[in-house]
Amino acid sequence: MENIFMFVLISALLVMVPGVDLLLVIKNTILYGKKAGHLTTLGIVAALFVWTLIAVLGLAAIVAKSLFLFNLIKYLGAAYLVWMGIKAWLSKGSSPIELSANEHDVGTTEYSTKAHKSCFYQGILTDLLNPKTLIVYMTLMPQFINTNGNIIFQLCILAAILMALAIVWFIIVVYVLNIIRKWFMKPGVQNIFNKTTGVMLIFIGVRLALEEKAI
Repeated sequence: MENIFMFVLISALLVMVPGVDLLLVIKNTILYGKKAGHLTTLGIVAALFVWTLIAVLGLAAIVAKSLFLFNLIKYLGAAYLVWMGIKAWLSKGSSPIELSANEHDVGTTEYSTKAHKSCFYQGILTDLLNPKTLIVYMTLMPQFINTNGNIIFQLCILAAILMALAIVWFIIVVYVLNIIRKWFMKPGVQNIFNKTTGVMLIFIGVRLALEEKAI
Protein backbone atom coordinates (compact mmCIF):
# COMPACT_ATOMS: atom_id res chain seq x y z
CA MET A 1 0.00 0.00 0.00
CA GLU A 2 1.19 3.45 -0.87
CA ASN A 3 0.62 6.77 0.95
CA ILE A 4 -1.45 5.13 3.66
CA PHE A 5 -1.54 8.27 5.78
CA MET A 6 -2.95 10.24 2.86
CA PHE A 7 -5.67 7.61 2.48
CA VAL A 8 -6.51 7.90 6.19
CA LEU A 9 -6.78 11.67 5.85
CA ILE A 10 -8.98 11.54 2.74
CA SER A 11 -11.17 8.80 4.22
CA ALA A 12 -11.59 10.77 7.46
CA LEU A 13 -12.76 13.78 5.45
CA LEU A 14 -15.16 11.62 3.44
CA VAL A 15 -16.63 10.15 6.63
CA MET A 16 -16.95 13.51 8.40
CA VAL A 17 -18.34 15.55 5.50
CA PRO A 18 -22.11 16.01 6.02
CA GLY A 19 -24.10 13.54 3.95
CA VAL A 20 -26.90 11.03 4.19
CA ASP A 21 -25.02 8.78 6.66
CA LEU A 22 -24.47 11.62 9.11
CA LEU A 23 -28.06 12.82 8.64
CA LEU A 24 -29.41 9.34 9.42
CA VAL A 25 -27.27 9.00 12.54
CA ILE A 26 -28.39 12.44 13.75
CA LYS A 27 -32.06 11.74 13.00
CA ASN A 28 -32.18 8.34 14.65
CA THR A 29 -30.15 9.38 17.69
CA ILE A 30 -32.34 12.42 18.34
CA LEU A 31 -35.61 10.55 17.83
CA TYR A 32 -34.81 7.17 19.37
CA GLY A 33 -31.73 7.57 21.56
CA LYS A 34 -28.12 6.49 21.79
CA LYS A 35 -28.73 2.82 21.02
CA ALA A 36 -30.53 3.75 17.80
CA GLY A 37 -27.57 5.90 16.76
CA HIS A 38 -25.15 3.05 17.37
CA LEU A 39 -27.37 0.60 15.47
CA THR A 40 -27.55 3.00 12.53
CA THR A 41 -23.74 3.14 12.59
CA LEU A 42 -23.60 -0.66 12.72
CA GLY A 43 -25.85 -0.82 9.67
CA ILE A 44 -23.64 1.62 7.77
CA VAL A 45 -20.52 -0.39 8.60
CA ALA A 46 -22.29 -3.65 7.67
CA ALA A 47 -23.06 -2.16 4.25
CA LEU A 48 -19.40 -1.15 3.84
CA PHE A 49 -18.45 -4.74 4.66
CA VAL A 50 -20.81 -6.00 1.95
CA TRP A 51 -19.33 -3.53 -0.55
CA THR A 52 -15.87 -4.76 0.42
CA LEU A 53 -16.94 -8.35 -0.24
CA ILE A 54 -18.40 -7.29 -3.59
CA ALA A 55 -15.12 -5.55 -4.50
CA VAL A 56 -13.01 -8.54 -3.43
CA LEU A 57 -15.13 -10.86 -5.59
CA GLY A 58 -14.63 -8.52 -8.54
CA LEU A 59 -18.33 -7.71 -8.78
CA ALA A 60 -17.86 -4.00 -8.08
CA ALA A 61 -16.19 -3.55 -11.48
CA ILE A 62 -19.12 -5.30 -13.16
CA VAL A 63 -21.61 -3.01 -11.44
CA ALA A 64 -19.53 0.06 -12.30
CA LYS A 65 -19.33 -0.86 -15.98
CA SER A 66 -23.01 -1.74 -16.27
CA LEU A 67 -25.15 1.35 -16.85
CA PHE A 68 -28.26 -0.66 -16.01
CA LEU A 69 -26.98 -1.98 -12.67
CA PHE A 70 -25.48 1.36 -11.67
CA ASN A 71 -28.70 3.23 -12.45
CA LEU A 72 -30.78 0.55 -10.73
CA ILE A 73 -28.82 1.05 -7.51
CA LYS A 74 -28.95 4.82 -7.91
CA TYR A 75 -32.71 5.05 -8.47
CA LEU A 76 -33.54 2.54 -5.76
CA GLY A 77 -31.35 4.50 -3.35
CA ALA A 78 -32.96 7.79 -4.40
CA ALA A 79 -36.46 6.37 -3.99
CA TYR A 80 -35.59 5.01 -0.54
CA LEU A 81 -34.27 8.39 0.61
CA VAL A 82 -37.35 10.20 -0.69
CA TRP A 83 -39.59 7.65 1.05
CA MET A 84 -37.76 8.16 4.36
CA GLY A 85 -38.00 11.92 3.85
CA ILE A 86 -41.76 11.76 3.34
CA LYS A 87 -42.11 9.60 6.46
CA ALA A 88 -40.10 12.10 8.49
CA TRP A 89 -42.15 15.02 7.17
CA LEU A 90 -45.45 13.31 8.02
CA SER A 91 -44.26 12.22 11.46
CA LYS A 92 -46.30 13.86 14.21
CA GLY A 93 -45.56 14.56 17.84
CA SER A 94 -42.81 13.08 19.95
CA SER A 95 -41.59 9.53 19.89
CA PRO A 96 -42.64 7.12 22.66
CA ILE A 97 -38.96 6.38 23.16
CA GLU A 98 -38.08 9.11 25.60
CA LEU A 99 -36.12 9.36 28.82
CA SER A 100 -39.08 8.60 31.07
CA ALA A 101 -40.14 6.29 33.83
CA ASN A 102 -42.33 4.37 31.40
CA GLU A 103 -39.59 3.20 29.05
CA HIS A 104 -39.87 -0.36 30.38
CA ASP A 105 -43.60 -0.65 29.65
CA VAL A 106 -44.47 -3.50 27.27
CA GLY A 107 -45.85 -1.22 24.56
CA THR A 108 -42.89 1.12 24.70
CA THR A 109 -40.42 -1.76 24.69
CA GLU A 110 -42.04 -3.29 21.60
CA TYR A 111 -41.99 0.07 19.83
CA SER A 112 -38.36 0.56 20.86
CA THR A 113 -37.32 -2.84 19.47
CA LYS A 114 -39.09 -2.18 16.18
CA ALA A 115 -37.59 1.31 15.88
CA HIS A 116 -34.08 0.08 16.67
CA LYS A 117 -34.32 -2.65 14.01
CA SER A 118 -35.54 -0.03 11.55
CA CYS A 119 -32.51 2.16 12.33
CA PHE A 120 -30.14 -0.74 11.62
CA TYR A 121 -31.84 -1.55 8.31
CA GLN A 122 -31.84 2.13 7.33
CA GLY A 123 -28.07 2.21 7.79
CA ILE A 124 -27.58 -0.89 5.65
CA LEU A 125 -29.97 0.00 2.83
CA THR A 126 -28.87 3.62 2.57
CA ASP A 127 -25.22 2.66 2.02
CA LEU A 128 -25.90 -0.41 -0.11
CA LEU A 129 -28.04 1.70 -2.42
CA ASN A 130 -25.58 4.59 -2.54
CA PRO A 131 -23.53 4.55 -5.77
CA LYS A 132 -21.11 7.02 -4.20
CA THR A 133 -19.88 4.20 -1.96
CA LEU A 134 -19.11 2.19 -5.11
CA ILE A 135 -17.16 5.18 -6.46
CA VAL A 136 -14.96 5.15 -3.34
CA TYR A 137 -14.09 1.50 -3.94
CA MET A 138 -13.56 1.89 -7.68
CA THR A 139 -11.75 5.24 -7.92
CA LEU A 140 -10.24 6.16 -4.55
CA MET A 141 -8.91 2.88 -3.14
CA PRO A 142 -7.08 1.72 -6.31
CA GLN A 143 -4.89 4.84 -6.11
CA PHE A 144 -3.44 3.57 -2.82
CA ILE A 145 -2.93 -0.06 -3.85
CA ASN A 146 0.47 -1.39 -4.91
CA THR A 147 -0.23 -3.58 -7.94
CA ASN A 148 2.92 -5.59 -7.22
CA GLY A 149 1.53 -6.75 -3.88
CA ASN A 150 -1.51 -8.72 -2.74
CA ILE A 151 -4.33 -6.57 -4.10
CA ILE A 152 -7.14 -8.28 -2.18
CA PHE A 153 -5.27 -8.00 1.12
CA GLN A 154 -4.55 -4.31 0.52
CA LEU A 155 -8.17 -3.65 -0.44
CA CYS A 156 -9.36 -5.29 2.79
CA ILE A 157 -6.96 -3.19 4.86
CA LEU A 158 -8.11 0.04 3.20
CA ALA A 159 -11.75 -0.95 3.68
CA ALA A 160 -11.09 -1.79 7.34
CA ILE A 161 -9.54 1.67 7.82
CA LEU A 162 -12.63 3.28 6.25
CA MET A 163 -14.96 1.27 8.49
CA ALA A 164 -12.91 2.03 11.62
CA LEU A 165 -12.96 5.76 10.89
CA ALA A 166 -16.73 5.64 10.34
CA ILE A 167 -17.24 3.84 13.67
CA VAL A 168 -15.10 6.30 15.63
CA TRP A 169 -16.66 9.38 14.04
CA PHE A 170 -20.26 8.29 14.48
CA ILE A 171 -19.65 7.16 18.08
CA ILE A 172 -18.46 10.70 18.81
CA VAL A 173 -21.50 12.18 17.01
CA VAL A 174 -23.92 9.94 18.93
CA TYR A 175 -22.26 10.78 22.25
CA VAL A 176 -22.57 14.53 21.66
CA LEU A 177 -26.14 14.27 20.39
CA ASN A 178 -27.20 12.15 23.34
CA ILE A 179 -26.14 14.98 25.68
CA ILE A 180 -28.41 17.54 24.00
CA ARG A 181 -31.21 15.10 23.08
CA LYS A 182 -33.60 16.18 25.85
CA TRP A 183 -33.95 19.61 24.28
CA PHE A 184 -34.93 18.07 20.93
CA MET A 185 -37.63 15.96 22.60
CA LYS A 186 -39.81 19.03 23.12
CA PRO A 187 -42.84 18.53 20.80
CA GLY A 188 -42.41 21.86 19.01
CA VAL A 189 -38.69 21.37 18.46
CA GLN A 190 -39.16 17.76 17.38
CA ASN A 191 -41.80 18.74 14.85
CA ILE A 192 -39.42 21.25 13.26
CA PHE A 193 -36.62 18.67 13.37
CA ASN A 194 -38.79 16.06 11.61
CA LYS A 195 -39.80 18.51 8.90
CA THR A 196 -36.21 19.66 8.39
CA THR A 197 -34.74 16.15 8.15
CA GLY A 198 -37.60 15.15 5.86
CA VAL A 199 -36.86 17.98 3.43
CA MET A 200 -33.12 17.20 3.51
CA LEU A 201 -33.64 13.49 2.82
CA ILE A 202 -35.98 14.27 -0.08
CA PHE A 203 -33.49 16.80 -1.48
CA ILE A 204 -30.59 14.32 -1.26
CA GLY A 205 -32.73 11.62 -2.88
CA VAL A 206 -33.77 13.85 -5.80
CA ARG A 207 -30.20 15.08 -6.27
CA LEU A 208 -28.94 11.49 -6.31
CA ALA A 209 -31.49 10.53 -8.97
CA LEU A 210 -30.44 13.44 -11.19
CA GLU A 211 -26.68 12.89 -10.92
CA GLU A 212 -24.82 11.54 -13.93
CA LYS A 213 -22.68 8.43 -13.72
CA ALA A 214 -19.22 9.45 -12.49
CA ILE A 215 -17.27 6.25 -13.21
